[in-house]
Amino acid sequence: MERLLQIAGPRRIPIIEDACQAIGARRSIDGEWRMAGELGWVTAYSFFPSKNLGAWGDAGMMVTSDDKVAERLAKMRLHGGAKQYHHEEVGTNSRLDTLQAAVLLAKLPHLADWSAKRRQHAAYYAAGLKGVAQVKTPVVEPNNEHIFHQYTLRVEQRDALQAHLKAQGIGSAVYYPIPLHLQPCFAHLGYKAGQLPVAEQASHEVLSLPVYPELTAAQLDHVIASIRGFYR
Repeated sequence: MERLLQIAGPRRIPIIEDACQAIGARRSIDGEWRMAGELGWVTAYSFFPSKNLGAWGDAGMMVTSDDKVAERLAKMRLHGGAKQYHHEEVGTNSRLDTLQAAVLLAKLPHLADWSAKRRQHAAYYAAGLKGVAQVKTPVVEPNNEHIFHQYTLRVEQRDALQAHLKAQGIGSAVYYPIPLHLQPCFAHLGYKAGQLPVAEQASHEVLSLPVYPELTAAQLDHVIASIRGFYR
């Protein structure tokens, strides 16, 4: 973010920050810890049930330090008006219902501990998979504190490995199997396979392992042993 702000600031370009998978993550900038979502003009968070802080259904939040933007966002979430049945612009029905808010308030005090557990699991995976040439574990810069919404490897023979893990009773997922430039909705842009080779290679190699806070050491060991066994 600090590099983006150096570019955007002098040009007065507002940055809308996507922190939907990063709530609680932080970065040391000029010796000060700054939270994901803190530096953007407007920031979006997701509380989809699978997120680190998840509701019981679809939910999300937008935050800003700009009072005028906050006022407009409040209107936009309520059909574009601050007063019922009076619409200053076309908005949406994007209110967070009370049930979802109650769930989030109950879970919020546990978020930091859950994130710490995820970091512990990530470190355990990294140590356990060290030396497996076909596997690249995530890299975390020293001035970043990760919350590991996903723990994503880059691996050889990805699809075969995923099938092997499934046979061992281990869940895994591919986020995301098709790069954006090859999605049908962007076909009008004219991109063809091979034009963005780095993105395409990543889409064939990424595999996310279980990393949720409640994992036991025995479960982590089972995942590690299964991966090491596949490449033996």
